[in-house]
Amino acid sequence: MRKRVLCVCLLAWSATISVDAEQPTTMTASPSAATEASKALETRLFTLKNGMQLIVKPDHRAPTAVHMLWLKVGAMEEVSGTTGVAHVLEHMLFKGTPTVKIGEFSRRVAALGGEDNAFTSDDYTAYYQQIPKDKLEEVMQLQADSFVNNQWPDDEFKRELEVVKEERRMRTDDQPRSLLYEQLMAATYNVNPYRNPVIGWMNDLDNLTAADARAFYKQWYNPLNAAVVIAGDIKPDDALVLAEKYYGSLATHPVQPRKPAIEPPQLGIKRLEVKAPADQAYLLMAFKVPQLTSVDQPKDNDWDALVLTVLSAIMDGNDGARFERALINHEQRIADSASTSNGLYGRGPQLFFMEGVPANGKTVADLEGALRGQIKRVADEGVTEAELNRVKTQWIASEIYQRDSVFSQANELGALWAIGLPLETKDKLIDMLRKITAEQVKAVANKYFGDDQLTVAVLNPQPRDPNAKPRTPPAGLRH
Repeated sequence: MRKRVLCVCLLAWSATISVDAEQPTTMTASPSAATEASKALETRLFTLKNGMQLIVKPDHRAPTAVHMLWLKVGAMEEVSGTTGVAHVLEHMLFKGTPTVKIGEFSRRVAALGGEDNAFTSDDYTAYYQQIPKDKLEEVMQLQADSFVNNQWPDDEFKRELEVVKEERRMRTDDQPRSLLYEQLMAATYNVNPYRNPVIGWMNDLDNLTAADARAFYKQWYNPLNAAVVIAGDIKPDDALVLAEKYYGSLATHPVQPRKPAIEPPQLGIKRLEVKAPADQAYLLMAFKVPQLTSVDQPKDNDWDALVLTVLSAIMDGNDGARFERALINHEQRIADSASTSNGLYGRGPQLFFMEGVPANGKTVADLEGALRGQIKRVADEGVTEAELNRVKTQWIASEIYQRDSVFSQANELGALWAIGLPLETKDKLIDMLRKITAEQVKAVANKYFGDDQLTVAVLNPQPRDPNAKPRTPPAGLRH
């Protein structure tokens, strides 16, 4: 599922003991102490001497820290013929520098008692280490070196490229639903780079060269296109000293402007079918919807993006949600499974997904009609205040629990920075969430679910090869 989860900010309060000779001893909250405690836990944004940015989120509950390097570059920056290069380059950043041999990066992090990995998306690339707090300086030095001094021989690139190609076979080519999603995205968008898979098209991988990766690295791996995010048991001023030491003196160059990739209007419903070995048919529908672009002065489209996320949770947010009651656990069962999700924000246009598996005796067409029928019911009748309040309460509670993870805090801040939203976005979204009305939910159900916004993809299950053997993950696969 691709749901976005909203958050609430918790204030830290401390208590002092007030003793009076004529009154019993009491515990009273000190506003000044509470304010100081709250400020000490605030997220801080710094700009280093060379223009690179640093984000620090203190969390002193455990003596650990998360260090992340975020690049505002992903599959969106790729051009035809080199799809997948952002992801391949992510793999290559672990292949050494003049002072760190191939494979030594991760061994050093492990020796420090930590773990490391990286990931690439349409919108960004990120590298991270989770370590004891007193090992933060060592991993910062390692990551800064890898960031600007990355080098590897052509033969190593060729070997790693084969790992990535096998990753594609294992995670996409051999996974019918992944194939269906890939084909749906390619059909949904005519122009926007979201139409290309992050892992790349196999033909492009077959023809990708070390020179392609080096050119991409030179163009986008620039301190002015990057941010360091640190969360955990660290004081912001101490983190700033370390960041200036290892990142603040790195050389920079102007960041190339991105050219807009504005999607032309869709002129009618799009349908496609994918035949692949599978046990059941599968339906995937995507409606083009607005994305959140501002929380400081939200416009109608910003409100609609958030309300659509609320609608998604009403349909598929818990065991009592509408899909569960009307389609899965109903006496006239229509679906074995049904779900929905809304892309709230990103650097590119977003989609509202509905998907599911038809029940025995039901067709994909039956399921499509039933899923769209549930949206139409909201458009005609609206939702109840109880449904709306349950969604609000569950999302806020979910975010409170999520804040227990230092990695989640760092990951959230890095993603917000990379897509160009304020670091306090989640808190402002909570304020917006509380104001959403049932009338707004009904309005978006009427507005965004027409045929001209819809792409429908169907998995047509084919017999499985009884002699087929599952693939073994390739050696060197990191994530």
